[in-house]
Amino acid sequence: MKKAIRIFDVILFFVCSVIFGVIIWGNVALPDSVVTYDGNNSPIAKVFTYTAKDTSLAVDRQSSSPRRESLKMFGVIPVKEVSVTEKAQQSVMVSGEVFGIKLYTDGVIVVGIQEVQTDSGKKSPSGSAGIEVGDIIVAIDGENVYTSDQVQSILGANNGSSFDVKIKRGERFRNFTVTPIYCEREGCYKAGMWVRDSTAGIGTITFYNKNSGIFGALGHQINDVDTKEIMPMLDGEAVKATVSKIEKSTRGTTGSLECDFTNQTLGRLLTNTDCGIFGAYAEVSDCAKEYPVASIQEVKKGKATVISTVENGQPKEYEIEITRIGFNENNREKNMIVKVTDRDLIDKTGGIVQGMSGSPIIQNGKLAGALTHVIVGNPQKGYAVFAQTMVEESNN
Repeated sequence: MKKAIRIFDVILFFVCSVIFGVIIWGNVALPDSVVTYDGNNSPIAKVFTYTAKDTSLAVDRQSSSPRRESLKMFGVIPVKEVSVTEKAQQSVMVSGEVFGIKLYTDGVIVVGIQEVQTDSGKKSPSGSAGIEVGDIIVAIDGENVYTSDQVQSILGANNGSSFDVKIKRGERFRNFTVTPIYCEREGCYKAGMWVRDSTAGIGTITFYNKNSGIFGALGHQINDVDTKEIMPMLDGEAVKATVSKIEKSTRGTTGSLECDFTNQTLGRLLTNTDCGIFGAYAEVSDCAKEYPVASIQEVKKGKATVISTVENGQPKEYEIEITRIGFNENNREKNMIVKVTDRDLIDKTGGIVQGMSGSPIIQNGKLAGALTHVIVGNPQKGYAVFAQTMVEESNN
């Protein structure tokens, strides 16, 4: 009898541990908010259901929205509360063509603090004043500034007088007083900082949203190469580009697509966000095809394809596998891990290279996501963002 009780206790402990483990996992791994399209089936609905007014609903069952629901395991054990929004199925024109990026900042970014050589040694006027790398200069002596040439002209045309410099650091504005010092070697006064007002690069267009007139690309934000901070965008331009050369990725080394820009404008860039860049398009590419957008809950581990332009100027589908899915809303660029399985693409690029960011991922006839980053240690693998996240952002 005692042996039977001990066995029962062990089994009960094991069952409780599994249940509590699943609850803890559900709180961390499952999303806090869900957008569903026309009652699509969700793979997690087999275990987790919403409960509202004593009525159990599958995770993606249609009902009024938005609403707060209790997410329960097997319809019994409460896990967490989630926000549920029901929307009509969205469709977009999926592209996959490479394009050129010209981005101009809102303000001027401080990308370096420099010491100035004087008769009494090296000094840093900007650093001593409190200015830091990553600060954004928005005005000098009350005059708004937008270009590095403008900053250089204002600070350079002086005889050592002080300037009131207004900067943006994070979400706060601060004011500093910078006094340039005379550099004997160069024969002029210097403030001791490097600044940047623009950047250029290449990427891949993910989709054109005809409902909003907006296109989405990259799947991740554009950061300054020196400060690693997001570039505050004032304006920008998307231009047509053609692939001229491919530097293949190898283990430990990220390859890239090298492209030639053309004078043909595809659209005007409007926003630079953590899940992609977005802009108003001039026209939809001839190579774009219409696909419905998969809800986050529809995306599954398994086979899929990615559309990329790596040769001949035309997008092409290549086979990949989605190996991992996460719902971390604080890191929207890395919702999935994908693996390139198409031998043709591996032979051409080594896997994923810079310039393929934004390449649309298709699964079960729907737009499921977009490539964002290569995993440097294994370039046949990379990260991806959910398509629903990008499309929802384009509607804002």
